[in-house]
Amino acid sequence: MNVCLGGTFDLFHKGHMVLLKKAFQVAGPNGFVSIGITSDSIAKKKGGIHSFTERKQTIEQFLSKEGKNQRYSIKVLNDQFGPSIEEDFDAIVVSQETKQTTKEINKKRKNLGKKPLQIVVIPFVLADDSKPISSSRIRKKEIDAQGALLRKE
Repeated sequence: MNVCLGGTFDLFHKGHMVLLKKAFQVAGPNGFVSIGITSDSIAKKKGGIHSFTERKQTIEQFLSKEGKNQRYSIKVLNDQFGPSIEEDFDAIVVSQETKQTTKEINKKRKNLGKKPLQIVVIPFVLADDSKPISSSRIRKKEIDAQGALLRKE
């Protein structure tokens, strides 16, 4: 199965790990995963985001440790859809935060005569305080990348 997913992937955390692992699980042993990473030009609008190269390297290091060296590609996302509309994918893996975009993706695919993507939504990965782990929370030093609460001094 050919699977796609995308995101900014800044301050790589447990939620990113779960998303990537799920994509490879859905793809299966002979499948392929296409990972889209938000471009620097889009990411800079959010402010304080690491470079595309740094974010890509972090994902590659994680996937190497997971033994996924030959089963994926990484592409630059210059918009919220990336290659998901035009390329031949079977499924898309998203978080609850981005699942709304998949409806628009499938609508655009239908207009192009392409089959809709199977949508796999992973639940939020929660920090120790039962709130979602996110890069913005890590940036604010509320939590670490695993979701442990950090004490404010």
